[in-house]
Amino acid sequence: MKIRELKADENFYGKPDRIAARWGVIINDIRKQNLNRQDAIDSLYVFTNQLWDFLNGRIEAGIIRKYTDEEWVFPVRGYGPSAIGGRNGSGYIVGGFDFFDGSTGGHPAHDIFINDRDQDSRDDNTGLPVEILSMTGGIVIETRKNWTTENMDIKGGNIVYVYDNYTNGLFYYAHLEDVFVDVGDYVSPGKPLGTMGRTGKNAFPSRSPTHLHLMYVRSFDGELLPENIYSDLINAKIIY
Repeated sequence: MKIRELKADENFYGKPDRIAARWGVIINDIRKQNLNRQDAIDSLYVFTNQLWDFLNGRIEAGIIRKYTDEEWVFPVRGYGPSAIGGRNGSGYIVGGFDFFDGSTGGHPAHDIFINDRDQDSRDDNTGLPVEILSMTGGIVIETRKNWTTENMDIKGGNIVYVYDNYTNGLFYYAHLEDVFVDVGDYVSPGKPLGTMGRTGKNAFPSRSPTHLHLMYVRSFDGELLPENIYSDLINAKIIY
């Protein structure tokens, strides 16, 4: 949620890809541990508020709209809540997860599985790739499209980060095969982001069934805290 108002000199105006790309600078510094925790939080506070204001301006101009949680869709085409790992969402475990210190403790996400016994990233029933859909509206702030097995230190593989301007939070879609969107693209619920794959350190090995790793973190003045969206997944519209 947006708690404090920005100062006048913090206003930012520009093209959507320009403001969205600011995330890349901040997150790279966080991943490389180049920022201490408070500096990272402060940077993300400014970024998320600028993005919030930017998108609100686009809404007022009639360019985009804001989508409520009642309009959200299930993020895997042709599948629904029964594909979520664990029992009643039990796969979601916050544990020792901390967005800022690189901690890998816990699993504050939901894994959504498809029928893919031969692990070719194709649905066993259709023989076709399975599209990953944006659950919400918002704007794409990060993608990775070039993962290979030479990058086994990268856990998420090919990814998409979407900033949702309804909740002031970030949706992280990981282990994609192909990515269709670019930084700065506006998305609406149901827009294809890419296709499900087996990219990333944790998804490529044969021990791992083919799945989407979906995490949500909400910004509280720049502090990114994970929240369980299981009930939202249960209530989301299924698209075939």
